[in-house]
Amino acid sequence: MRIRTRNLKPNAVRQPATCTRSVTAALPVILVLLTTLPAQAQLIPSFGRDRAGTSGFQFLKIPVDARSAAMGETVVANAFDASALFWNPALASQTDGIQLGLSHTAYFADVNVEYAALSVPLSRLGLTLGASIQALSSGDMEVTTEFQPFGTGETFRFTDLALGATLSQALTDLFSYGITAKYLRESVAGLTTTSVVFDLGVFYRIGTTGAQLGVAIRNFGLDGIPEGTLTRTVIGDDNPVVEDDFETFTPPTTFLLGATYRLFRNDQRNDLLISGQLNNPNDNAESLNLGVEYTWHTLLVLRAGYRFGVDEYTVPSLGLGLILPDVLALDARFDYGFSHLDRLGTVHRVGLNLGL
Repeated sequence: MRIRTRNLKPNAVRQPATCTRSVTAALPVILVLLTTLPAQAQLIPSFGRDRAGTSGFQFLKIPVDARSAAMGETVVANAFDASALFWNPALASQTDGIQLGLSHTAYFADVNVEYAALSVPLSRLGLTLGASIQALSSGDMEVTTEFQPFGTGETFRFTDLALGATLSQALTDLFSYGITAKYLRESVAGLTTTSVVFDLGVFYRIGTTGAQLGVAIRNFGLDGIPEGTLTRTVIGDDNPVVEDDFETFTPPTTFLLGATYRLFRNDQRNDLLISGQLNNPNDNAESLNLGVEYTWHTLLVLRAGYRFGVDEYTVPSLGLGLILPDVLALDARFDYGFSHLDRLGTVHRVGLNLGL
């Protein structure tokens, strides 16, 4: 049974022409040189960290799958599975058959993030349709006040939800585009905020050179307006204050530019892939990420990555994948990802990808 866990279509492994090979061979060197730039350097002018905290719906920025987190979030040009619906909708039409992905993230402070995605090709129409759901829950937290700092006996919960619908089309085996529309809902302490945002993406494979490019604009859309009331106690005032007028906030729009290059693939089905990605968010400084993925005998996948220009990330992220052929007549891959941030701690992610 053929495993569909490839990052390149079969015709993309032929040997390139000499002139083209010399150009693409320099790609990994360029990526490495870029990552040696000082963390403060900005490839695109911006206000940098002065923009921190200026947008809402922050859960949309959390990587939902183990593979992308392990590779330092460098998959905008190579997420050829169900995670394409999260990173770059243009990649959904580059996958084989029906793709189903399930992921769980054990985030900081007992926060959990769940993700499920499904993409279905419609060969007669030349389109691929997808649906996804991302949910974050904080669990129950105690309510505290100035007068009861150890808790009032009440609890509240922080919940986020994103429902997405994706349309993608491959115009050729080298180029595709896609769009995802997402409904967002954020709830906390009696307040509810909703919005609609869009993800736009394109993908381009540079012939048979082993190089690929991906561009995506994620979470571009309408401002959110909190609705509801919030009652709070004020020291020195016997009457509680009821807040019902809130300011709007923008979604965390991010521009992603990524490149992937396959260093080699041999007859023993060993594969080495490197990738780089530039991230330019509207609420923080620009960052540059680098990732690597090695596949051994189409069985075991080892991954590592690093995010440059992000203060909390001082150690590489790591991960592995286990390809499980002929599981209930499905192409299956189990993934694990490990990330560590200095002050916040460790994040574990697990995921299962199925090709139907």
